Order: sequence, then structure tokens, then C-alpha cells
Amino acid sequence: MALAKLACVVLMVMVLASPIAQATITCGQVSSGLAPCINYLKVGGAVPAACCNGVRGLNAAAKTTADRQAACRCLQSAATSIRGINFSLASGLPGKCGVNVPYKLSPSTNCNTIK
Repeated sequence: MALAKLACVVLMVMVLASPIAQATITCGQVSSGLAPCINYLKVGGAVPAACCNGVRGLNAAAKTTADRQAACRCLQSAATSIRGINFSLASGLPGKCGVNVPYKLSPSTNCNTIK
């Protein structure tokens, strides 16, 4: 009986101590993945294969809601820190790389609403 109670207490502590929803994707990953896209996002033209590889890799890495929200925030931060980004090109980039992103890539996107 005491062993069962101890097991319940240990289980409760594990559940309460576990992180609720932390993103595993980092802004470093987002920046590295999209670095080959910068020139395209500024001037257009052909999308480099390395850019699409990065877009697909990030899409695959963003498995959870927390990951997708973190990636969104990283994208917004990067977009506002890099001068000359054409946001029309940015919003169309996933489609050009064969990736479906169910929200608009824009500085005005509310990342908290992404599921």
C-alpha cells in the first residue's frame, strides 16, 4: 500500500514538474534554415534549392504548436531586422517550395493563434 502511494506521489511530481509546452525549435535553426533565402526575399527571381531545403527542413522540425509559434516569432524578428525584405515574396515562399503553411507569413501575423 505504501509503495502504491509513493508511486502516485512520484507520478504527480513528474507531471507537475514537466514543462507544459516548450518549443524545441530555436531562432538559430530558423535563421540557418532560411539564410539561403535572403537574396530571393529581397529581389525575387528563382528560389534557390538550398532555400527550399531550409524551408522544408524547418517545416518538418516544427512538429508542435509551441514549435510553430516559436518559428513564427523567429521569422517575424528576422524579417524586421533584415532590411529590404519583400513580404509578398516571403508569404509566397512556402508554396514555391511545396510546403503548406496554414497562416500568412507576415509581420502582422499573431503567432499566438497558430496551432
